[in-house]
Amino acid sequence: MKFKVDQELCIGCGACEADCPEVFELDDDKSQVILDPVPKELQASALDAEESCPVQAISHE
Repeated sequence: MKFKVDQELCIGCGACEADCPEVFELDDDKSQVILDPVPKELQASALDAEESCPVQAISHE
């Protein structure tokens, strides 16, 4: 599973990094995907991070 962060929408709140630090990391006040593709054992956590994003900047395929 691949995740991406829309840099135009991201407000750098850090919710995704708090939920899934193995996949998301704040860099220059914006979230970045640091593990691509996301392995099965981290997918549920990454999906939780996507759901918790207050501006819906995270998507997956």
